[in-house]
Amino acid sequence: MPEPFIIQPRSNRETPASAARLDEGPAGRGRGADIFGALAPYVADDRVTDVFVNGSAGLFVDRGSGAERVPEWRASEREVRDLATELIGRGGRHVDDSVPLVDVRMPGGARVHVALSPVAAAGTTISIRVPRLSHVDLDALGAGGAFPPAAREWLGELVARRANILVTGGAGCGKTTLLSALLGAAARTERIVTVEDVAELRPNHPHHVALEARQANREGAGEIGLARLVRESLRMRPDRIVVGECRGEEIRDLLTALNTGHDGGAGTLHANGLADVPARLEALGALAGWDDHAVARQASSAFDVALHLARNADGERRLVAVGEFRHRAGRLEIEEVRPWG
Repeated sequence: MPEPFIIQPRSNRETPASAARLDEGPAGRGRGADIFGALAPYVADDRVTDVFVNGSAGLFVDRGSGAERVPEWRASEREVRDLATELIGRGGRHVDDSVPLVDVRMPGGARVHVALSPVAAAGTTISIRVPRLSHVDLDALGAGGAFPPAAREWLGELVARRANILVTGGAGCGKTTLLSALLGAAARTERIVTVEDVAELRPNHPHHVALEARQANREGAGEIGLARLVRESLRMRPDRIVVGECRGEEIRDLLTALNTGHDGGAGTLHANGLADVPARLEALGALAGWDDHAVARQASSAFDVALHLARNADGERRLVAVGEFRHRAGRLEIEEVRPWG
């Protein structure tokens, strides 16, 4: 018989409430952590930002300085698959052999991704991103070292003048946390509509409407993608339209919206470095049927600024570069600037 799950609860370390880092976001812990079953003790640990189950090969957790193996964890492939299926079901979606790759938002804000075997060749994988603090604001991020003190006032001015912002960086570098903090600084009278594949943005704002993409049912019908949600958001009289992660044809609808009078919008984009952002936008534009010239014209007028984040070897997330888009010779370019002293 396979060995059962072996879990040893671990104590939580208290952290100061006066400062926050970009690896911190809305809490997915406390009373709601028990929905994670055998993984609950790790999700509940205030130090943990990510939990990874690699089939029967082991459990790893990231406490801010990289993934570490949990030596006491034991689980068979069948147990991991059952746990994965249960977690996705608790998030309101389904995963099976016909739909083996699923992303879901759990109550409390944690994000769970599952890849079933044999798509995951070494066994079913479970990846959990655990946001850490609720309602992180710009002051807390600045105190935690996410950006220089001189940048705090400038970031607030960006929001106040309703600049269109693109937040870029690699996976896990804090894009969602920074964007939530920026949106939380918007005027209380504004209506913010966010569009995400899995709703993660939770700005501290009284008028926030979150739209989340819908998975197709078991018959393959009923799917609602990001591109349609962006179009629908235009009918909701938003003051700010935000796409949590631009990764497909929805970039066309976002750029179109930001070029037709919808100021104060924002989005996030995966990119290795600031210089790579134009190429990433061109690639997404191609998915929407736009050529490089169309992307250059639209993006250069849509976004006022790009904020690029990075995570260093110690796990610290910081704002490392700021760029402005330029339309030159029919191509999109980005120029690094330093807008504060």
